[in-house]
Amino acid sequence: MNRYHPVLLYDGLCPVCNRLNLFVLGRDHLARFRFAPLQSAFAHQVLARHQSLSPDVETVYVVAEPGANDERLLARADAILYVLRALGGGWRLLAAVAALLPRRARNAAYDLMARNRYRFGRHDACALPRLEWRDRFIAVA
Repeated sequence: MNRYHPVLLYDGLCPVCNRLNLFVLGRDHLARFRFAPLQSAFAHQVLARHQSLSPDVETVYVVAEPGANDERLLARADAILYVLRALGGGWRLLAAVAALLPRRARNAAYDLMARNRYRFGRHDACALPRLEWRDRFIAVA
């Protein structure tokens, strides 16, 4: 098994991002993914390594191979496709179909959702995960 768990960087104040986390946690039966809010020191360090000094909270990121020499930072629709592929099964098939669309179209759809995410509400603080998942979150009290 890969010793480098991919990390999902998300807006901790966004209810849509928190639902994405719950979606992944409920389907990631091998506990591959780790999670960190964009508001965390961990996220700021990762983004700085990739010359993205200010986190774009409208963007979800996946850090593939975190801390390794070949660490990659995937953003927006590419991050979502990575997650779907990693979940396997029908989600992998959905990712394959979505990958047929040009990146520009995928990101335009992602951006539309991101611009409207607070219509679903807004948290005053990062939501705390359930106890059984807490060890999969980085920099969450």
